[in-house]
Parts: sequence; structure tokens; C-alpha cells
Amino acid sequence: MAKNKKILVVEDDAMISSIYEAKFKADGFEVLVAADGAKGLELTKKEKPDLIMLDVILPGLDGFSVLEEIKKDKTTKDIPVIMLTNLGTEDDKLKGKKMGAADYLIKASLTPGQISDRVKEILKIK
Repeated sequence: MAKNKKILVVEDDAMISSIYEAKFKADGFEVLVAADGAKGLELTKKEKPDLIMLDVILPGLDGFSVLEEIKKDKTTKDIPVIMLTNLGTEDDKLKGKKMGAADYLIKASLTPGQISDRVKEILKIK
């Protein structure tokens, strides 16, 4: 059960973030939303979410920069991060994985339900 698990969605497209927020809440997660990289980092350090959904293309700090900061900080480095984007090149996927992302998912090829299922797998929730 997802009860008491906290997910941070860092996504600058309000429509997309609201879709993920609704799906995760329906699945029992507590959901935090940030519209840019700086706010995402701030919420990560303050709230210590159980998992972060991180868009790559963000205003200000991009997703790779946010991931780098999360993984450098000993208080946040163990939080699983799923990179979520439409940049589907192998180079981008490899870069995200090398930097410590738990997964690198392509938004356009997955439904919110499939993404939620992947979140549950990573958090080991049935």
C-alpha cells in the first residue's frame, strides 16, 4: 500500500503534473509538486520524499543538474529519482542512469498508470 509514501513531482507543465498528482493521490500517495528545478531541490531537502519524479527539461536548473545536486547531498542521495521526459535518446538515458537515476522513462510512451506501477516497483509496494 502506498499510504504514507511521499512523491515529489518536478514538472513545469501544469497539465502533466496535475495528471500525475491525481493518479498518485488516487493510488494512496502523498504528492508534492514543483514547477522548476530550484523549487524541486528546495522541497527535496525540506520534505525528504520517498521518490522523486523529475522532468529533464525545466526552467532554470534542468533535471540533470537537480539530479546531480540530490546525489551529492548525503541527506538526499538515497532517494530514488525517476527521470521523466520526452528526450528518448540512448545518450540521455545512459547519462541519467550513470548519474544515479533509478529509471529513465519516456512520457509519451507510458500512461500515468504504467508510471505509477513503476513507482510502486521501485518503492516495493504491492
